[in-house]
Amino acid sequence: MTTDITARLEPLVARLAETAPGLRVETGPGVTGLYAYDASNYRVPPRAVVFPRSADDVVAVLRACRETGIPVTARGGGTSMAGNAVGPGVVLDFSRYMNRILDIDPEARTARVEAGVVLDALRSAAALHGLTFGPDPSSHSRCTIGGMIGNDACGNRSVRHGRTSGHVEALEIVTADGVRAVADRTGLRAADPEDRDAVQRVAGLEADLRRLIDGNLALLRTELGRIPRQVSGYQLHHLLPERGFDMARALVGTEGSCAVVTAATVRLVATAQASTLLTLGYDDVVDAAEDVPEILRWDPTAVEGMDEAIVATMRARRGPDSVTGLPEGRAWLYVELDGEDQAAVDARAGELLDVLKARGRMTGGRVVHSPAERRSLWRVREDGAGLAARLVDGSESWPGWEDAAVAPENLAAYLRDFRKLLAAHGLTGVLYGHFGAGCVHVRIDFDLATDTGRAATRRFLSEAAALVVEHGGTLSGEHGDGRARGELLEVMYSHRMIRTFAAFKEIFDPEGLLNPGVIVAPAPLDADLALHTPSDVVPVETLFSFPHDEDGFAGAVRRCVGVGRCRSDAGGVMCPSYRATGEENDSTRGRARLLQEMVRGGTVQDGWRSTEVRDALDLCLSCKACSSDCPVGVDMATYKAEFLHQHYKGRLRPRSHYSLGWLPLTSKLAGYAARPVNALLRGPLGKLLARLGGVTTKRRIPAFASRRTLRKVLRSAKTGEPAKALLFVDSFTRAFRPEVAGAASRVLADAGIPCTAEDDLCCGLTWVSTGQLSLARRIMARTVARLDNGDDRPIVVAEPSCAAALKRDVPELLDTDAARRVAARVHTLTGALTDLAAPGWTPPELPDNVVLQTHCHEYATFKGRHPRDLLGRLGVAKVDEAEGCCGLAGNFGFEEQHYDTSMAVADLALKPRLDDIDAVDGATPTVVVADGFSCATQIDHLAADRGIRALHLAELLDPAADRPGQPGANS
Repeated sequence: MTTDITARLEPLVARLAETAPGLRVETGPGVTGLYAYDASNYRVPPRAVVFPRSADDVVAVLRACRETGIPVTARGGGTSMAGNAVGPGVVLDFSRYMNRILDIDPEARTARVEAGVVLDALRSAAALHGLTFGPDPSSHSRCTIGGMIGNDACGNRSVRHGRTSGHVEALEIVTADGVRAVADRTGLRAADPEDRDAVQRVAGLEADLRRLIDGNLALLRTELGRIPRQVSGYQLHHLLPERGFDMARALVGTEGSCAVVTAATVRLVATAQASTLLTLGYDDVVDAAEDVPEILRWDPTAVEGMDEAIVATMRARRGPDSVTGLPEGRAWLYVELDGEDQAAVDARAGELLDVLKARGRMTGGRVVHSPAERRSLWRVREDGAGLAARLVDGSESWPGWEDAAVAPENLAAYLRDFRKLLAAHGLTGVLYGHFGAGCVHVRIDFDLATDTGRAATRRFLSEAAALVVEHGGTLSGEHGDGRARGELLEVMYSHRMIRTFAAFKEIFDPEGLLNPGVIVAPAPLDADLALHTPSDVVPVETLFSFPHDEDGFAGAVRRCVGVGRCRSDAGGVMCPSYRATGEENDSTRGRARLLQEMVRGGTVQDGWRSTEVRDALDLCLSCKACSSDCPVGVDMATYKAEFLHQHYKGRLRPRSHYSLGWLPLTSKLAGYAARPVNALLRGPLGKLLARLGGVTTKRRIPAFASRRTLRKVLRSAKTGEPAKALLFVDSFTRAFRPEVAGAASRVLADAGIPCTAEDDLCCGLTWVSTGQLSLARRIMARTVARLDNGDDRPIVVAEPSCAAALKRDVPELLDTDAARRVAARVHTLTGALTDLAAPGWTPPELPDNVVLQTHCHEYATFKGRHPRDLLGRLGVAKVDEAEGCCGLAGNFGFEEQHYDTSMAVADLALKPRLDDIDAVDGATPTVVVADGFSCATQIDHLAADRGIRALHLAELLDPAADRPGQPGANS
């Protein structure tokens, strides 16, 4: 089939060029490789990816595909866990352009949206009217309404709001033969009543469907709709006479296998006026499940469960303080209650807690009042799929049986038997999910890479299917059947029902071109597995050690399992380039998927020399935010550095790799003649040199400081007290802002941490970020040899990026005990003042308002030691943090070809914060704080004309600072 599709691809592209001029059609490996995956175990490379802008584009695609016999798979956010969003022919990506909210009617409480609208975008728009969309999957920040319709998604609050199907009023669809129609609560009609051919075609469809339903009334009434989460198969019971032939709801959950949804009219619900959260601890998830029926009597909005493995992984990835508010236990329930009055809701929560304590199963429980703590706790639950994919010990787990559901009253018994089944097969599962709806997600340590392991997985899944059916349950509770469970539907349904499903699809799609391989005529559940091909193309010898990944680089890039958190446009810091461009290949997931293709020799066949991978990595800012924000800990900055090293080995590099990568050396030399060098760079010759070095001329090159200035500053900061710490004066501080070294020295002494300075070493960061790893290792080895001299004093680094390099890159690149000893001693200034300051230390008077730009490397590497928290503890009343990358990111924003992207990233968070400063009363000046030299340089570029200059934290806290005329204040 693959060969046949390839042969028909050229006529398809030609046909689309004729019928839909301007339609974006991509056929190259740099794009098709990205779309070979979703968030499931499967890999099915498409032959083309199409990005429609309108329903007419979709019509053109479906007609051309029918003419050429090429299958079509509709895709939203690509977060499907069952293989619902991958296909061998054309993939239609609705998320890129068809993402408009067309109308919100507050009176009717409805919204009309295109299929590619992200759920959070709809919720934000509806919130302006006091409304929201009820179903809320954990992937709400990137899943699309079209994808939710495809799977009949539910979410954390499904106890209250149920499934997506219960909120759909009408669907605008395109049939397999390219006819536009509307499916609503009373049937099916042509979108254009003046199009006689379409009217006739749609009328014929509806007549055939009514005959099918009339011939199977008893079957549909007895086998479908038995429990709230019965998503498996097609929901044909919505077409029963007593349900009014609700065609809209019948098409929800069909996974794009019957028609392509282009837009939908959905019902909205009122936002709760008050809510509260209980966290309940248990020794075991079965004990937690036993309490669910009692909890449901209290009309909660959510009853969510998870086990200890997820919490432990979150704490390891984002720091021990990332999860607070959980009582003692090894399993937990979140119970959310809502109402009109906060006091009444809190009282009801207290009563429920007393009732559950009396039942005696809990190890503890509490009501969580803090909104910030509640947001933090919900993030743990929402990241469950990713956190469970790669645990603290490095073990991997996979979906495949992650979506079974039973009636809530049967949940405890089912879980008890399910864990026995896991044990009998020698498997381990990480459990979490919607306990209040009886839907349990589990990721299991299947061996999908070997024939033996795949055979064992098939046996387990067959027995698991029989087990859930025995407990009156369903194979799928919200993720859909897809490729993972379609083959198992015969375990759950009668042969007659399976034939009825097939007849339903055939009426809509007689040639079987829409999302083939799911639900009807399903592909084998162990076909097209992503791990089937051994990772043997790229050599395993890398300079980075990848100590946390058993298979080295191949294991590291395999961390990405497609949950797509990097495609979110809010919350956390990753992925700045995706947020700026909206392109999949600029997301952390897209880059990781291409690297996986490179490793396996799939669509990308040039190994380390691949231009497709190089191009995908080009806009990666190496911010490292993904290493913290990604639930599975993908570290694209490190992967990019390794790739660049291998890609350019023995070859001429881009000019900026020399001009900016070697900056620590050139800046050191410039420091001996700073005045004439600065004069030279400010003149016409400076612009010429910039162009020759691949550096943008749209930025002013920072002035170099003289070596004399640095020595003078450090001498003036000496206190004569015995040093308790070492101040590592990094290359950026040494070359461009030596005053920060002096301020840091004084602040540390004031905080009871007097230090001595080391100003002649380098962390190697710029060589790492440009992929010059051999040189980086030599520089790092010299630095480690100097620092690992028996001295165990803390090392304080004022520049966060250099601190992060010493903390993480040095030990992972050198892979020596000495490097690890040095890394263990490294602190940012924030970390030193948080952990090492004398008890009772208070800084000089601080401003009331601070705008803060936290360096991405500090955010990612020094978990729980953020400037925002320190400033709050020190008494700053309002810290307005620009949550996101500044856009400059070291060498990135200075490179000529990256300037526009750099500014686009700045526009996301930093520039709006700086623009808001103008609105602040001049009597209460706002100070801008940015410890990173890149961040401060970007701020200077954006706002220097308004007299705004960023202060380093050391300058803000400097006891010798001139308080009345603080630099950086906007007055």
